[in-house]
Amino acid sequence: MIAQTPATAAARATPAAAGPAQPSLEQREIRAQLAPHRYTTLAAEIGAKINRLPVQEGGAFKAGQSLVSFDCSLQQAQLNKARAALGGAERTWGANQRLAELHSVGKVELDVSEAEVLKNQAEVAAMGTMLSKCNITAPFSGRVAEQKVREQQYVQPGQPILDIIDDSVLEIEFLVPSKWLAWVKPGYAFQVSIDETRKSYPAKVQRIGARVDPVSQSVKLVATINGKFAELIAGMSGRVSLVAPAGM
Repeated sequence: MIAQTPATAAARATPAAAGPAQPSLEQREIRAQLAPHRYTTLAAEIGAKINRLPVQEGGAFKAGQSLVSFDCSLQQAQLNKARAALGGAERTWGANQRLAELHSVGKVELDVSEAEVLKNQAEVAAMGTMLSKCNITAPFSGRVAEQKVREQQYVQPGQPILDIIDDSVLEIEFLVPSKWLAWVKPGYAFQVSIDETRKSYPAKVQRIGARVDPVSQSVKLVATINGKFAELIAGMSGRVSLVAPAGM
């Protein structure tokens, strides 16, 4: 009888390595909506009449392009008035400084004339800032989603004027059960079927929400469409097809 060495016994006790098991897959669908990468509402910062809205609803624009211009003739006149007052105050202060060198003016009068200069400088700066708000430029490239006012309409400070969106990249927003986070990670690829076009598009998870809703036990996912498709616009909806190992 041949004695077995420990190495021989160990080799016989170890099973042969099997090929990697292929998990059974389960497809899951959930509703989703296309959203713009960025969006905002442009509002008036001053009370004035709108002169021009050069980009109409649905129109495209570039970052820095003028989207709203106001009639600021009154503000310009007030700035001119403030500049004139500043010029007069500076001349008075200059004259008082020369008189002070000759001891012909009191210190209080000299200080008052200097304060008047500072006051008018502040007024000019304030009016300059006001005039800078007479034109609203685009903070990013995109399209006008909604025009809330019309040209020649008077608006109040804070009144919404335009809704704008950045649709250079369309995002997909949807909610999934929080337990799916065990297998859904950033970079996860899937297909989204859009109702309006009746087509499917490739997409990839970009971000996972920062918290789980404790009531519904769901979490928000944000994905992006891979590629540019002219027929897709923000607001369209469809079904996200997710594939996960069975039992997850």
